[in-house]
Amino acid sequence: MPRREWAFVALGSNIGDRARHLTVARAALAELPNTELVAASSIDETAPIGPPGQKPYLNQMVLLRTALPPRTLLTRCQAIERAAGRVRDQRWGPRTLDLDIVRFGEHRVTEPELSIPHPELPHRAFWQRELAELQPHVR
Repeated sequence: MPRREWAFVALGSNIGDRARHLTVARAALAELPNTELVAASSIDETAPIGPPGQKPYLNQMVLLRTALPPRTLLTRCQAIERAAGRVRDQRWGPRTLDLDIVRFGEHRVTEPELSIPHPELPHRAFWQRELAELQPHVR
């Protein structure tokens, strides 16, 4: 059996039925191969980061136990975003769904499209709260 790692993935949505987008994303993440969705944090509503005129976000974090490598998990997350209608046309712009790998075991990754731990973690208090809520589920 492949080695499994603890992965923390942040979910966010500020377009359309935000709660439904998070629900669909949780279900899709739970269906990834060699992956178990262990726990989900409570949902936070936060002010948008980025261009003005956006609606508030619903944010949540999930804890996965996965044998997928970080790059593969990113690719799968981006496919889930696209299935939810995500269009990448504006940095920090409005989105139906945003999935960010916040932490992945003890891995440190610095690639053009993937940085682990996520570089915005120190700047997002809601992510820190969500991580603290999920941490007791890591065994």
